[in-house]
Amino acid sequence: MDKITGICLFLPVFFIAACSFTFTITNNCQFTIWPAILSGAGSPELSPTGFQLKPGTSYNIQATPKWSGRIWGRTGCNFDSEGNGVCLTGDCGGNLECNGRGGQPPVTLFEITLGDGNTDDYYDISLVDGYNLPIIAKPCSINGPCNATGCTTNLNSGCPRELQVVDDGVVACKSACNAFGLDQYCCTGSFANPTSCKPSYYSTVFKTACPRAYSYAFDDGSSTFTCKAVAYTITFCPAADGPRRSHGADFMPPPPLPPPPPPSPNATEVDEPDIDAVSSSRPRTVCNIYLLSLTIYFAVSLSTYFEM
Repeated sequence: MDKITGICLFLPVFFIAACSFTFTITNNCQFTIWPAILSGAGSPELSPTGFQLKPGTSYNIQATPKWSGRIWGRTGCNFDSEGNGVCLTGDCGGNLECNGRGGQPPVTLFEITLGDGNTDDYYDISLVDGYNLPIIAKPCSINGPCNATGCTTNLNSGCPRELQVVDDGVVACKSACNAFGLDQYCCTGSFANPTSCKPSYYSTVFKTACPRAYSYAFDDGSSTFTCKAVAYTITFCPAADGPRRSHGADFMPPPPLPPPPPPSPNATEVDEPDIDAVSSSRPRTVCNIYLLSLTIYFAVSLSTYFEM
C-alpha cells in the first residue's frame, strides 16, 4: 500500500474523530445535581441518560452528527441501589436514568440540534418549561468563536410568588403556562401563532433576568444561536453567587394563588451576570485542550505512518 492510499484511508478516521461531538457537563453548584438527557425523535439515546454529578466535577458524553435533544439538571434526588427514586425538581419518572422520559417542569433546558460537521448546530437555553437551575452553554468551534448562551441569574430568588415551587425554600420557578394553563401563556389554541401569542408579564420577568434564554414559545429572535462546533461545555451554577443548596432560596411559602395579571411591559428587574465574562475562563480552556489534543492526534498519527 503506497503513502497516498494510506493517507486516503486515514483521513476518514480523522474526519470521524473531528465530527464526533462532546458535551462536557460541569457542576459548579455547591450541592450535588443529577444531569439528565433526552434525545429528540429519530436521534439515538446517549449514554448515560442520567447520572449523579458532585460539586466541582465534570462528565463527558459523546454524541453523533445530527443528534438532537435536551439536557437539564435535577435537584434533591434520592435513588436506591437499583436507580429507583425521586427528584425534587426535573424528575423523569422516578429513575436515575431517564431512558426516553422528559423532565417534570419546571426545569431549565439546554436544547440543541447538531449539524453534520459542515452545517450549523442550533442551540438555546429554554425557560418555556420554567426554571430550576442557572446554566451556561459554551460552544467550542474550529471555525472561530461562537456565542455562549444561558441563564446565569438565580431566578428562584426573584420568582413571583404565584410561580414559586416551595420545599424548605424556593426550589423552582414555574412558567406562566405551567402555573395557569391558559392558552395565552402556553401559545396554544387561538394563540398558537407568533402574531397572537405575545410576551406576557411573566415571560418578561424571565426575559429581563435572562435576555438570551427563551422566555415563551415564540421567543426565537434573540434566543436561538448557531455554530459549527465540535464540543459544548454545559455548566450548572456558573456564577460564583449562584444557589448554595439544592433546597433553593430562603422564602416563606407563597400565599394562595391569585389570578394572573394582564400582560404588561413592566417586569421586576433582576440583573444577570455577563454571560460572556462568566463563560470565558474554564469552558475556553476545555475547548483549547480538546482542539489541541485533536491536532496532536492527527499530527502524531501522520508522523508515525510516514516513518513506517
